[in-house]
Amino acid sequence: MKFANRDDVVQLTPEWKGERFEDGRPKVAEDVVRRMERVTTEEAWAVLWGKEYKYQFEPDWINIHPGKVLVGRAVTAVFVPRRPDLHQSLMEYGHNEEGRIGEMNSWVIETLQKDDVIVVDLFGKIFQGTFSGGNLSTAIATRTGRGQVIYGGIRDAQQIKGIDGVVTFCKGMDPTGIRDVTLVGMNTPCRIGGAICMPGDIVLATYTGVLFIPAHLAEEVVEHSERTRLREVFGLQRLREKVYTSAQMDTKWTDPIEADFAEWRKTHTLEEFEHLDWDKSTETEQRQADEETLL
Repeated sequence: MKFANRDDVVQLTPEWKGERFEDGRPKVAEDVVRRMERVTTEEAWAVLWGKEYKYQFEPDWINIHPGKVLVGRAVTAVFVPRRPDLHQSLMEYGHNEEGRIGEMNSWVIETLQKDDVIVVDLFGKIFQGTFSGGNLSTAIATRTGRGQVIYGGIRDAQQIKGIDGVVTFCKGMDPTGIRDVTLVGMNTPCRIGGAICMPGDIVLATYTGVLFIPAHLAEEVVEHSERTRLREVFGLQRLREKVYTSAQMDTKWTDPIEADFAEWRKTHTLEEFEHLDWDKSTETEQRQADEETLL
C-alpha cells in the first residue's frame, strides 16, 4: 500500500471534473471556499439530502473555539487500534520507502496546505487518543489557516484555545499523549461517526455539527445558500415597503412575486448585505417587518 496515493484519490472522486492538487484531491476554488463560510448547516444539508447524500453529517462535538465556523478542503487520516505486526510494517514502510519522519500523526500534518482541514478518524478514542496538542495544532494553524476535525481527542486544550488561525472540533480532551494506534490511510475514505468524508470534500463545521460536502457539489451548495439569503432580504424589504403581506411571503410565492424577485435580483447582489451580522440583522428586520405589517 501507499500513503496518500494520487491514483487512488482520482479513482475515488470521479464526479469532480475540475483542477486537482498534486496529491489528487479535488481543488475546489478559493472563491467557493470563502463563500462557504456564510453557508448554514441546514442550507448545505438540504442540497446534499436532496441528492441522496444522507450520511454527511455528524453532530455532538466540542468546539475549542466557540462561535467560530470551520471551512476548508479535507485531508483525511484513518487510524485503527494498534496491532504490533501491522504497526511495525507500516512504520518501516513510511520511514524507509516514503521518507517520512517521526510519528504517524505528524506524517499527515506535513502534507497540509493553505485552506486544508485535517479530518482524523481516531474511532472516538480520547484517553491516549489525543491526535494533536499545542505544538501540532500550531503547525496545523501555520500550514492551513483553518483547523482540524478530530473524531477522537486532543491535549493541551488551554494552549490550543489561544492559537490564532485554527479552529478545533473534537470529541473530547485528555492530558495523555497518543498511544496504541496505527495510521492505515491518508487521503482515503474516512468514517467520522455516522458520516463519510472523502479527500477534497469541503468541511463545514458549525455550532450545529460537522458536514462533509462532496467537492463536486460545493459550488451548488454555495449558490443555493446565496439564493436563499437573497430571497430573505427581498422578502423583508417588500414587507417593510408594504408591497406584500406576511402571509404572502411565508407561503409559496405566486408567479408575480417570483417575477418581482427576478427583476429585483438584476440590481441587487449579496455583497451589498455582507457587512451585516446576518443572524442578528435578519431576526431584527423580520420582527420590524412583522410589526409594520400589523399596523
